[in-house]
Amino acid sequence: MMKNSLLKNFSEIVVEKPADKIIQQIRELISSGQLKPGDKLPSERMLSERFGVGRTSVRDAIRKLEFYGILRTLPQSGTVVAGLGITALEGLITDVLELERRDFRSLVETRVLLEVSAAESAAERRTDDDILKLANALTAHKKAILNNRTAVEEDLLFHLKIAEASQNSVLNSLMLIITPEIMHYFNKHDVCGEGRAEIAVEQHEIILDHIVNQNVEKVGNAMREHLKDISEYVKTLKPEPSQNGNGRV
Repeated sequence: MMKNSLLKNFSEIVVEKPADKIIQQIRELISSGQLKPGDKLPSERMLSERFGVGRTSVRDAIRKLEFYGILRTLPQSGTVVAGLGITALEGLITDVLELERRDFRSLVETRVLLEVSAAESAAERRTDDDILKLANALTAHKKAILNNRTAVEEDLLFHLKIAEASQNSVLNSLMLIITPEIMHYFNKHDVCGEGRAEIAVEQHEIILDHIVNQNVEKVGNAMREHLKDISEYVKTLKPEPSQNGNGRV
């Protein structure tokens, strides 16, 4: 029987997501000179068929590379490689992949900062249409809980609608990039635990009430309280060390 002390010699196997594999291939094509600044990428459909993955994975990879300025989508022209030097492009893509693999704690801390700012801005700037979208998202979340579903997507939607109501496009884009991955991680590892879903719905109701009443200070405090559990959880995590310079284990 293997002794428990030997377990420390083993590392977790990290299964890469299709979007990351696509990003890696784009980096390799840039490094080899087959893909140059200004070159146009094939359509989503063609890339999806070539990679053998769903269009959602292709879209996710392109969205990430667009956010970091590596790709640009131009009207009537499609998606092209940004007009940066090869070295800069390679470095940026490496940074994108490293962000996905390392230091989950910092990623969550950043999410908390963004969520609080988004909630405060939403309370200050929300429109009647924003309130309606938030209310609908909350209703969907409640319904999912009543039907004994995990409700991860409904939970996520409520948070993204808050970011949308902040009227800050950059903040909203950041939330779209980091929040889904974080929520998927917590759901996968059952971080929040039993009974947390019902509590989350109650806290969402409080947050929405403060946004409706445009109480900036209270909504910021309510969001911090809402994210308190995950903030405490990530304090127990250590940044994943980079091995062989590529962040893989």
